[in-house]
Order: sequence, then C-alpha cells, then structure tokens
Amino acid sequence: MSAAKRRCKNRDSVNENNENQQKNLEIESDLLPGLPNHLAQHCLSSLHPSLLYKVCMSWRRFIYSPCFPPFFSLYALLYQTSAMAPSGKCVRGHCRSHSVAFCCFEPISSKWRSLPRPPSDPPLCLLRQHPSFISRNLPVQSITVSGRLVLIAANTHELLPALTRPLVFDPLSSKWNFGPPFSAPRRWCATGSVHGMVYVASGTGAQFHSDVARSLERWDMSKNETGWDWQKMAPLRDGRFSREATEALGYRGKLYMVNIKGKAVKEGAVYDALMNQWEAMPRGMLQGWNGPATVDDDVMYVVDQEKGSLRKYDGDNDRWEEMIEPLEHLIGAEHISAGRGKVCAVSADGGKIVVVDILTRPPKVWMVNPPQGMGVIAVHILPRMILPDH
Repeated sequence: MSAAKRRCKNRDSVNENNENQQKNLEIESDLLPGLPNHLAQHCLSSLHPSLLYKVCMSWRRFIYSPCFPPFFSLYALLYQTSAMAPSGKCVRGHCRSHSVAFCCFEPISSKWRSLPRPPSDPPLCLLRQHPSFISRNLPVQSITVSGRLVLIAANTHELLPALTRPLVFDPLSSKWNFGPPFSAPRRWCATGSVHGMVYVASGTGAQFHSDVARSLERWDMSKNETGWDWQKMAPLRDGRFSREATEALGYRGKLYMVNIKGKAVKEGAVYDALMNQWEAMPRGMLQGWNGPATVDDDVMYVVDQEKGSLRKYDGDNDRWEEMIEPLEHLIGAEHISAGRGKVCAVSADGGKIVVVDILTRPPKVWMVNPPQGMGVIAVHILPRMILPDH
C-alpha cells in the first residue's frame, strides 16, 4: 500500500503540473501499475472508499466514478436563513431566487456538494417561509423511492401548489427528471412509498375540494417512463388528512399515516396496498407517534418531539421501545430519515443534523452542520452522486 501511495503521489504531482488533458487521462487510467484497468478496478472495489480517498487523486476520482460500487451519502433540502435570505419573489411566473437548495454531504470527504440545478422550465419556486406567516415554516415534501429523491409538494409565493408533477433526482446519473402530471396538484398531503410505488393521499390544491382531500393515488416508478401515470386507489373516509403535511410510511407492505404531527390528538389510518383498502391503526402505534417518523429495513422509528428521544416500534407487541435517552437537539425535531444503520434527524431550528448510529451499543450520536448560512428542511440517505468527468 505504501509503495502504491508513493507511486500515486508522483502521478498526482505530474497531474498538477501538466495541463495536457491527454497525458492526464493516461496517468489517471493507470490505477495499479502492471495491471489492466478492469482488473485494478476489481481489486480496488473491494476496499472501503475512505481508504482509497486518502491515497491519491486517481483513486479518489475512481470512488466517484460509475465503476466503483456506490456508497451512501446524506442528501438535504436546504433554505437560506433569515439573515441571508433574499427577498426574491415570483415575478411574471419567474423566481428571482430559489427558496430551496439541494446539497449532498459526502461522508468520505466530509464536504457538502451542490446537486445539479433542477430543470428551469417551468421555473421551480419552492417556498419555505412567507412574509405573511413569519412564525410558520411552510412544508416542502420529499421522499426516497428506489434509490432516488422525489419532490412531491410545496407552496409558491401565492400559496399555490408549487409542483404540477413530481421532480425526481437520480444520484447514479446525477440528473433530474419529471414524473407524470398530478391529476390534481396539491399541498399539505400525506406521501410515501410501498414496494417502490409512490403514494399521495389527501391534501389541498389552490382551494379545498373534498374529492382531493379524500383521494389516494399511486405511481408505479418501476414502469417505463412512457407508461408513468397516477392511478386512483381506494379513497379515505374523510378529508381530515389535508390539515398538515405528513409522512406516509411503508411498513410491512402497508402504508401508515397520521393526520397531525407532534403530541396533539390525532387520527391514524393504514392502507393495505395489496387489498386496496383502509383499516384502523393499532392503538399503541398511534399513541406513541409523537413526532417525525421513518422506516428502514422494515423497522419504524419515531422521534418524540416533546422529550427528544428516539424510539422504534415493536409491531408484535404494539408498543414503542426507547433506543437512546432524550437529547436536547432532538426536542422539536422536524424530519428524520433512516438507512444503512443510521437515523438522521433535523433539529427544531434546522441548524443541525443529528446522526444516530443504531448498530453500535450504546448507539453513537454526532452532529453534522449544514453549509454556512443555510438551514435544513429534510434529509435523506441515498447513494453518492457520480461526479462530472468520471
């Protein structure tokens, strides 16, 4: 390893001093001297990316190429804090500034990277705060499905639905794409996924309509894009799930949702995706659902917003088990996501991302700061991006 490191350092110095692109390509292609590139890639792919990142630039570039197995990173929806936020408003259908930014925290380098710009036609205006509602943050609803980030709903400056169709980001291609048009663009809905299918329930559009508030629609992302559409499924009993933007969690083949966040008195509903019918939520699950929730590897987690504790649901006994003692940074947490043995939570003010390693005993906890001048809306765990020129 030390010999390889010395050889790579020599090549790195050549790269820095030589601006000839062809020579750089030849140097970078020699990952392991004496081995064809495909065999070198096979050897290096079995190593942890943190080891390769520290050795040389050519190996560092390799871990961000399509040839290296994707490791996972933290994706965040961000907004500019009030001290730095511009007053940009929608003028003649165009946004002077995007209220929401998209970044990825790459754990190997511990750096934030901006995602490619979303499509500008139509202009993307996702509002986090409105001058008429200073004390309230407006929701921007996003989920992860089949390794992709999917934006579902948000508000414009006119408090209208910001998206007429989902916006999808694929980390492995580093490209944005649009999903099928909504039958009724909406805000303040419940959204989630089961078996790779996206579900949107309830919500309200430019005005309240009972049909939209009771609706449930499904989009099968596994189909070819030419066959993408929204299918109407069994409707809700009433429109009480249009009061607030909430999660709809895919758990054991069913979709679970509550109509109000936090510790307030709430209603729960369960959708059986196989039978296309609604059923009551287990009492213990409903009573303990006191904050943002998520599911990973068929385990449901919730942060108790009042106490600041992280719990997991015991489905066999219909009860919640505390995983870590209450943390100050988890009190009032806004959003959580889980994956690869980590649970990530957004603090109440959006100023921190709390990461809990649930595979260690006791669980290990640390903080990730957002980029300077930014606050966090939501976090997701997805494969790392393919960087340009790889």
